[in-house]
Amino acid sequence: MRIFLASFGRALLAQLHIRMLWLTVLPFLVSLALWAVCLWLGLQPIIDWLQAYFVTNSMFGEIGSMLAWFGMATLKTVLVPLLAMWTLLPLMILTALVFVGLFTIPAISRHIGARHYPMLSKRHGGSVAGSLWTSLWCFAVFTILWLATIWAFLIPPLAFVIHSLLWGWLTYRVMAYDTLADYASSEERHAVLRLHRWPLLAVGTIAGALGAAPTLLWLGGVLAVVFLPVLAGVAIWLYVLVFVFTALWFQFYCLEALLRYRSGQPPDGPVDGAVIDVAPR
Repeated sequence: MRIFLASFGRALLAQLHIRMLWLTVLPFLVSLALWAVCLWLGLQPIIDWLQAYFVTNSMFGEIGSMLAWFGMATLKTVLVPLLAMWTLLPLMILTALVFVGLFTIPAISRHIGARHYPMLSKRHGGSVAGSLWTSLWCFAVFTILWLATIWAFLIPPLAFVIHSLLWGWLTYRVMAYDTLADYASSEERHAVLRLHRWPLLAVGTIAGALGAAPTLLWLGGVLAVVFLPVLAGVAIWLYVLVFVFTALWFQFYCLEALLRYRSGQPPDGPVDGAVIDVAPR
């Protein structure tokens, strides 16, 4: 619990540093440009296909009855555009994750490692191929589960819980690997993840709750459709911001856990005075 709380505090302070805030800019701008083009070219064809599918299969009547039962009959008029946007959400998440991984996480790793853990030698137990494979298979599972639970958006509290857990699992699997890839050997990485599995999953789940917050922007019914370009831009920036904070939290936690593992300290004993300084520099 000590590492959990200490790493959270250190990540929060580091996130507020101007250098970390600037690291959100490039992934945001690249993602925004990409999705501006994608929405311009692809959103209407998706809406047209969904509209034809619903009409062909006589689904509007059934779904309208279900929405009326939940007291949300007005959503029927914008159901197809909302479904199109919700279907695109996993791709927006993947875009933010990929660009943060390309542009931001390496800079975070260099900054945190050099400033706070210069005593840790790098043993390069991970690889770019390993990181890519981990990201791809984890995101494939995430996307399948996301689409399988898309109905939960009709019940916002349930949607928040389900997608927080999905985000938690995704961030835990992907970011724990990326954080330890340079510093830990393969054996050390497996040992640290085994010893700290549940705290790391808790970090991912809390970050997942933060990551699920942008999803709520898409629950505004007619307003969500009308203000789609604005909401898409805000959501992408929030995704990037959450990923950067999550990367910082995993970086502090995993490097501290690796330091303790190498030095033979208890996994969650008192914080070592050599690395207690949490102020970003």
